[in-house]
Amino acid sequence: MTSCFTFLRHFARRSVVPFVLHKKGTGLYFTILHKCLSSRTPVLFYPNKENVPPIEKIDLDEWKNTMKSTLPEERSSFTTADDNLTATREWIEMCRLLNKEVPEHISDEDLKMIAECPSKKSKKKKLKYLYMKEIHKKAKREKRERKRAERDEIAEQQQLGNAEESENTELKNTFLLPLKDRAWKTEWDWRNAQAMRFGQPLVFDMAYENFMPERDLKNTVCQLLESEGANRKNIDPFHIYFCNLKVDGVYHKELLYRYKEKWDQLLLTTTEKSHVDIFPRESLIYLTADSPNVMTTFRHDKIYIIGSFVDKCSQPRVSYANAKRLNLASERLPLDRYLHWEIGNKNLTLDQMMRILLTLKNTGDWKKALQFVPRRKHSGFHNVSIDSKNFVKDLQKNNSEIKKPFRKLSANVQSRGIWWKDE
Repeated sequence: MTSCFTFLRHFARRSVVPFVLHKKGTGLYFTILHKCLSSRTPVLFYPNKENVPPIEKIDLDEWKNTMKSTLPEERSSFTTADDNLTATREWIEMCRLLNKEVPEHISDEDLKMIAECPSKKSKKKKLKYLYMKEIHKKAKREKRERKRAERDEIAEQQQLGNAEESENTELKNTFLLPLKDRAWKTEWDWRNAQAMRFGQPLVFDMAYENFMPERDLKNTVCQLLESEGANRKNIDPFHIYFCNLKVDGVYHKELLYRYKEKWDQLLLTTTEKSHVDIFPRESLIYLTADSPNVMTTFRHDKIYIIGSFVDKCSQPRVSYANAKRLNLASERLPLDRYLHWEIGNKNLTLDQMMRILLTLKNTGDWKKALQFVPRRKHSGFHNVSIDSKNFVKDLQKNNSEIKKPFRKLSANVQSRGIWWKDE
């Protein structure tokens, strides 16, 4: 017995395993708890097999169901497409109740597209896109209906005002309208042909193509087209000169691109020469907003020059510097004298200058001429009398020597000479 205890002490020291002594009845038996340093579970030795508890059998299916019931509910991956569309429709209705940006009507295709979006954020983006699209369609529809209502109202007013003429509207025939347009075109061509021989010249200085970027140059050409069209349809047109127009230059290429085959049919003069080489210097007046001299009246014996460039360029006072370099007289429109000027510079577009000069040439009325100045730049006219006779008197006071003006264009002209060719 002593040797047995000695062996057990020696074994316990080496294995470092605690042991417990149990006494039951007359017998002595030991229970040794093996605690291993590994991950294995401790093994219990039961010397008496009768005391070993029976091993219970676990139902795996029941265990799985119990574990799933404890987890939060998750959407099944095997849900049908109808369930997904129903859930998406309910979510959209919930967003509508919360005053979110939701369209009023959603088609089945759009609903399916929203349901197929991978995330909630993408669904919201798609819903907002459909909402904005519906708003734009609604605005266009309202605008179209408003215009239709305005046209119907105008038609009703015309029918009420012209009741007698409306009775004979069914008898009208429009087969002569093409002949009418052709007759107008023939009349315009005749007037411009007469202006090329006897009319007052108006020069567009094309020497500014290097002072502008490409965008401003295209805007300048657009304004030149507007100016030529306004002059062509006027009752007493100018004889337009495009001076300093380089062949195959930037201006020339852009004009050819805009006019195409009609370029050779225009009734105007294009030349590479400068205006000082064609006309006498004393008859030239350069119109520029930077000039210190104010224009008091339109002179029929002078030749006005307009710089063909857009004033958005970074170089200020370009046209006035060009006039000083060529030793030419310069003038500016009396905008401050007749208009309550508010904002913006006093540089006008080429087509506005053309319409102002045509009105001054035909009527001499500054109030009619300055109506072509944009209303966003001024708040109305001054309370001053505007009379062409007063302009002539002022002109006679300021200039003692005045040449005879160009005579008005008439249909029964027999023969006239061009006064600057004799000089």
